[in-house]
Amino acid sequence: MKQLKERILRDGKSLEGGILKVDNFINHQMDPILMREMAKELVRRFANHQVNKVMTIEASGIAPAIMVGDCLNVPVLFAKKKTPSTMDNMLVTEVFSFTKNKSYTVCVSGDYLGEGDRVLFIDDFLANGNAAKGIIDLVKQAGATLEGMGFLIEKGFQSGGEELRSRGIHVESLAIIESLDNCTVTFR
Repeated sequence: MKQLKERILRDGKSLEGGILKVDNFINHQMDPILMREMAKELVRRFANHQVNKVMTIEASGIAPAIMVGDCLNVPVLFAKKKTPSTMDNMLVTEVFSFTKNKSYTVCVSGDYLGEGDRVLFIDDFLANGNAAKGIIDLVKQAGATLEGMGFLIEKGFQSGGEELRSRGIHVESLAIIESLDNCTVTFR
């Protein structure tokens, strides 16, 4: 998506260790106009799927997921990183965070994810695909159907996108980063 790529080049920061910082317009301070345009593009790319629920994982995926859910007029469910004492019928999995370098137990209520659900997963980044794998596990536990996975930014130099696509999952990324070598952003 041209608009997103231009914004990454203008306002993103590439840091040592393959880190792309976009916290001034995507995952800390958010640009709602850009977020709406990205949501419309993701909806267009998944138009041939019958989605009745958008799903994400807290926290950075919530904003784009809500925008996609709004465009599709379907509920949005996010996996929680802390287990609430009030949650019944809990589905649980483990997710390793590349950014935080630690594992999280994530959960959703089976009351909100079940056999009739056709899920579109939305997140801000796809790197090694750990959050995506956790969502796949939760969807499977619920007996729901995964329709696809949409990401704002994919780190194409990491294994997540290739692995998910090789499993036959419809994956769409609005910007694919080929390299962050020498702290320079290069798109695929």
